[in-house]
Amino acid sequence: MAAAMEMLQKLQKEITCDICTSYFCDPVTIECGHSFCQACLSLIWRVRTTNFSCPECRQVPQIREFPAVNGCLAKLTEVCKELSCQLLQSSEGQHQCASHKKILKLFCEDDQTAVCVRCSQSPEHGAHMLSPVEEAAHRCREKLQHILSQVAKTVEEAETLLAKEERPDVDWHWIINAEYYKLQEFLLEEEFRCLKRIGQEQRTTQEKISQHMQRLQRLIEDLQEAGHKSNVEMLQDVKQLLGRSKSLLLQRDKAVTPEMREYAIPVMIEMLSQFRVDITIDPKSACSYVTVSDDLKSIKAEEGWQVDTEDPENSSYYSLLADQAFSSGRQYWEVDVSQLPQWILGVYTPYLRRKRGRNVDSCASVFLLRCVKKEDDYYLQTCPESLNHRVKCPVPRVGVYLEYKTGTLVFFNVCQGSLIYSFQSLPFIAPITPIFCPGPPLPGTKSGPMTLCPANFPCACS
Repeated sequence: MAAAMEMLQKLQKEITCDICTSYFCDPVTIECGHSFCQACLSLIWRVRTTNFSCPECRQVPQIREFPAVNGCLAKLTEVCKELSCQLLQSSEGQHQCASHKKILKLFCEDDQTAVCVRCSQSPEHGAHMLSPVEEAAHRCREKLQHILSQVAKTVEEAETLLAKEERPDVDWHWIINAEYYKLQEFLLEEEFRCLKRIGQEQRTTQEKISQHMQRLQRLIEDLQEAGHKSNVEMLQDVKQLLGRSKSLLLQRDKAVTPEMREYAIPVMIEMLSQFRVDITIDPKSACSYVTVSDDLKSIKAEEGWQVDTEDPENSSYYSLLADQAFSSGRQYWEVDVSQLPQWILGVYTPYLRRKRGRNVDSCASVFLLRCVKKEDDYYLQTCPESLNHRVKCPVPRVGVYLEYKTGTLVFFNVCQGSLIYSFQSLPFIAPITPIFCPGPPLPGTKSGPMTLCPANFPCACS
């Protein structure tokens, strides 16, 4: 028996494919004399589109045609497989139970193990389902054959899919490239229209200011002329002069302070939303004049916050910090300020690189956007001061975009999809913490909360 098994092993080596290490399936023999499964060689040569060499000896065939199935080798493989099954069946009688030294004739379906007759009568296997070894082996071989056919079918499907991917029916690369090109053209057209509109509005504003200056100049001339008139003549004209003077002086703030223009940037808010972060308030930064909600998402000014009515510009500000700080990457968050007439948003950093001559030092800095109400008008201002614009109506929701590496801080009017202001090239060298201030409140009024919008909040205002 041992000699037969040894001969079988040598024969098995001759009918085994070196690619899949299994018995040949439709074997083919190439010029160098080596044989492989037809499917295995086809797959290897399909992958190596430029070098159709032998997978074993690397010799390149002179004839590039795919070889036909070797019928003799296929028959030899079937005979060897049958002989192998017979030898395995005859050798099963040599396998004995370790406990009773009896031949393993039964198979326990519950424990999935071969047992002898005495083991089957023991309490351990008494209630289990048992079957002859031959029957169990036959069922197992059928299952394995079924699985083998499924795997082979899956391989064929994968090969078909791979071929489609190599030669796709739809050129997605070209389609996507074309769509992005359209988007670029659309944005360039929008940019051109926006810049053209800015130029037109600048010229209109310049004309209004020039006209206002002309009226002021004429008023100055009339006032100087009135000073040289007789008492009676001056008193006759004084009512009209005083009325003109009062009217022009009332127009001073609106004439001198530019109006914030709304220039919507298409899809900008949607693009920034991919960088949205969920921010909460640091409760340790709160004070008695400002309260924080239990979910750390809203802050509100309390009645104890007193505002100097004579000089509201210099009233105390009580700012709170976020519980998060950022020292890399891009972040975007939104704040609902629709219930506040006055507010402050921005960022704080404990260190900021500053150049003084040849030396470089660092200091703490804040960069803020502030909304201030004066009479019936609202003004947006920045700190450091460079923006001071009047707005037609309050901004209900503000988006803040921070890009640490480039030192960029941008404020957006979310509902209009327009830019408010942008700080560029800020020399950040330390973590950046968002700042929030729900005030100062207007005297005699009760303000609502300032709310930090969650990261999954809708992009557009409802």
